Amino acid sequence: MLCFTATVFAQDKPAYILYNSKGKKVSFGKMVDKISQSDIIMFGELHNNAIGHWLQLELVKDAKEKRALVLGAEMFEQDNQEALDLYVKGEIKQKALDSMARLWKNYPTDYAPLVNFAKENKIVFAADNIPRRYASLVAKGGFAALDTLSAKEKSWIAPLPIVYDPELPGYKNMIAMMGGHGGENLPKAQAIKDATMAHFMLKYYQPGSLFIHFNGSYHSENHEGIVWYLKKAKPELTISTIQVVSQKDVKKLLAENKSKADYIICVDEDMTNTY
Repeated sequence: MLCFTATVFAQDKPAYILYNSKGKKVSFGKMVDKISQSDIIMFGELHNNAIGHWLQLELVKDAKEKRALVLGAEMFEQDNQEALDLYVKGEIKQKALDSMARLWKNYPTDYAPLVNFAKENKIVFAADNIPRRYASLVAKGGFAALDTLSAKEKSWIAPLPIVYDPELPGYKNMIAMMGGHGGENLPKAQAIKDATMAHFMLKYYQPGSLFIHFNGSYHSENHEGIVWYLKKAKPELTISTIQVVSQKDVKKLLAENKSKADYIICVDEDMTNTY
């Protein structure tokens, strides 16, 4: 029997394993118990990772049993807030949301479950990202390119001028990863997204509630990006971070993936992607 049990264990192929920042395995339930005590949870995803999206929904379901929630996401731009509000309130159907808002191509599989959960449970859902076209302006012409926008357009962006630290490791690494292509404006485009999401998260945050935010992993990795802007504005906030990573072998967290977040969801790299 012992031999049989050992053989079965050796053949076990977990789809993911959850670790803390030190690389120690933890249970999903214990993580939820811990981070639900925070003011804000940042869930850094891999946009096409099926396991990550499933666990986002499970996190929201479990956290709702403990706290009042507010949700928000990078995947919805601030000028689409009205359409998202109308849908969550049940005043328009999905077809209308499809035509009124710029939804990501993987919305039906990956984000609709979160939005529909908010709708069913009357949870505020913040569309807190900068409209993509304005981030593109910054990528080409720096922050000065935003000066030409109207007052209405600027209302969808963090108040200008934003604080910007080009020495933050995440922003410096962006230039290195691109081999210098894109120049100094590339991290500025990232920063205007980070600053805008932080700004509108704080606008929709409700004291005493738990704000769960969904974003690409780089926007909150190493407690930088959005987290840096949140802390600049409200240092008293308690913020917990989760990040999804992909490895060939999930049974031991690679050193390079430790400390990227408070909790790391390590997914088998062979996991089927949503797109």
